[in-house]
Amino acid sequence: MSDTATGGGPDRQPIWSRPERGSRGPAPGHSRDSLVVAAIALADTEGLAAVSMRAVAAAFGTGAGSLYRYLSSRDDLLDLMTDRAVGELRPYPQVEGDWLETMVLLGRRQLALFGAHPWLLDVIHRPSGIGPESLAWFDNCLRVLEPVRCPVAAKFEAIAMTTGVMSLFARRDSAGAFSFAGVDLAAYPHLVPAFNQPPGPAPRADLVERTLRSLLTGLLLVESTEAG
Repeated sequence: MSDTATGGGPDRQPIWSRPERGSRGPAPGHSRDSLVVAAIALADTEGLAAVSMRAVAAAFGTGAGSLYRYLSSRDDLLDLMTDRAVGELRPYPQVEGDWLETMVLLGRRQLALFGAHPWLLDVIHRPSGIGPESLAWFDNCLRVLEPVRCPVAAKFEAIAMTTGVMSLFARRDSAGAFSFAGVDLAAYPHLVPAFNQPPGPAPRADLVERTLRSLLTGLLLVESTEAG
């Protein structure tokens, strides 16, 4: 069987609503969870492209066909990997004081998670990957945002945008710092004086925190004012 042969397509039943294994065939020698743990370890060390049904099966000394007792396709495996990784965001912090402080902390946790599992950046936005842990994350964020009086749609947008922005920061960190070294800027009249400006005072917070605070207050507090 190929890695994408069975169970694919946008209308397939989510892996979380299917039994742990089929009703036929020999008794399972492994668990679905153990396969996911092995796949995550492979992705962490060799990248997402290295994760195939064949490669995961090889980690258990068996053939790829044996994995189809537990999973229908590589898509199932990616969905389970995504949700298990998101589960590492637990335990969720208690809301102590300002909701904004807690949301900034949650954003930083997401950034750390992307750093621990860089492959997650390539699968986190797959609609099929929204499993129990991802739903629990959304539920927790809504709990944090309960004091904010604004339309619930604005809260969902803020939660989604927080994840999106943290993924951009993670990609920036993995790519390294950008430099204009060796570039002739003479043809760019606005860049030259900009680089000649003296640096201003250092901001009190780093760019991640400043971005999150601006994003969340802009999306939620403006909506709260308009709703009032």
